[in-house]
Amino acid sequence: MPRSVAPADDPLARAPLVFVEKAENALRLAAVDRLARRRGLAPGLTLADARARIPDLAVVEHDAHADAAFLEEVADDCDRWTPLVALDAPDGLTLDITGCAHLFGGDAAMRARLLAHLERHGLGAFAVIAGTPDAARALARVGQGGVVPPGGEAQAVAGLPVALLGVGEEIVTGLSRAGLKTIGDLAARPGTPFAARFGEDLLARLRRTLGREDVRIVPRRPLPAAIAERRFPEPIARAEDIDGTLALLVDDLALMLEARGEGGRAFEASFFRADGAVRRLKVETARPSRDARALARLWREKIEALADPIDPGFGFDLVRLSVLRAEALTPAQVSLDGRAVEEEEVAALVDRLAVRLGRERVLRFMLRDTHDPDRASTLVPAGDLPASHTAPPDSLPRPLTLFDPPQPVEAMAEVPDGPPLRFRWRRVVHEVARAEGPERIAPEWWRQKEGAPAAPTRDYFRVENREGRRFWLFRAGLYGRETDQPRWFLHGLFP
Repeated sequence: MPRSVAPADDPLARAPLVFVEKAENALRLAAVDRLARRRGLAPGLTLADARARIPDLAVVEHDAHADAAFLEEVADDCDRWTPLVALDAPDGLTLDITGCAHLFGGDAAMRARLLAHLERHGLGAFAVIAGTPDAARALARVGQGGVVPPGGEAQAVAGLPVALLGVGEEIVTGLSRAGLKTIGDLAARPGTPFAARFGEDLLARLRRTLGREDVRIVPRRPLPAAIAERRFPEPIARAEDIDGTLALLVDDLALMLEARGEGGRAFEASFFRADGAVRRLKVETARPSRDARALARLWREKIEALADPIDPGFGFDLVRLSVLRAEALTPAQVSLDGRAVEEEEVAALVDRLAVRLGRERVLRFMLRDTHDPDRASTLVPAGDLPASHTAPPDSLPRPLTLFDPPQPVEAMAEVPDGPPLRFRWRRVVHEVARAEGPERIAPEWWRQKEGAPAAPTRDYFRVENREGRRFWLFRAGLYGRETDQPRWFLHGLFP
């Protein structure tokens, strides 16, 4: 499924088309279209040999990065069939449709609809539905389509070459020399000798391809905690239709979350356009929520605030709302002082600001586990702050205003290691009426860079001048041990 596509009126479309890349000091075919394959060309052949067979060959340079990006786009579109989609590079996808097929009329009907959808967008594909990913992959790789009946994997893959087990060339060559060229040949022999010679991985792949052992795929996107969606026979494009659909989906998710006793923290809306493009939007909340009215308002504001508005194109034929992250949400008793209501209002404000400004621009202070006042707190996205985040009950008083860096002052103390009697700050002398301290804070030695001078110990004092203003001062350096002339600094102001 190369990324480059030739229009129907392009000369390339009337000739066999191949994609070439440089390998082993020669230009070789990386991919060929159906017409080229029918005329005997295959990947790996040199371009010179290919031109000798087909002089009018159309050649396009292979772009592996574009192929990978295009495969991601197709995988995005295939999310409409199931949220469990895995990449099978360079040109395949594996879909886990467990529990999904009945939504589309059964396995055969779902397969037919999927292929028709891809064909409408100019993509040809082979699709197989089987009991295990390995069996479906092997059959699709040789162009055999259809639905394998339950338990029929072994019979369906018996005639396929052993290379489709996905093992290395050395193992394939070794099996071929032993006369084992098909999966059926290998399945008919006892497995123990082959495990000893070729490794246990060969037998594991064989069991999975025969349908005797299953393994779950690794989807490219994590499975959501809950999903609600609406499909439309006629695509929708009007803003009011999109808004109304999101409101209905929010109601559906709220009921699901309530039944589980949970609330959502991260939500994602996926808009599947009729032309295969997919647009995704995310909303996160500061606290677990299943309030349908509040969530619907967040989605309206999110869409209104988009710098890149949603482009419906020919319309959306599927809108899906997912809960990416959910947490337990238990009923909370409202306190008499109204604190719980206030916290809910703050959380709602944070959510609305984050939707309009971006979650990285709405910040809160979070306490750090450190005694260093300069590192006592840090700014984090408000939605990331745990609900139970509070100050330690035994923490000493700290000023609300800190100076960074601390401001030098001139201070006079009765004794070198005593509290200040007066200090001068910004050309104003403050007479100290009361003082508490010292609170000695040593530097965090484990953070000191090698070869750098050690930071001085600080003795902090909470002081109040005669006018009632309160200050947080510290003396840098222990007298007689770290310095003979300690320096004084003003670090903060108390309210």
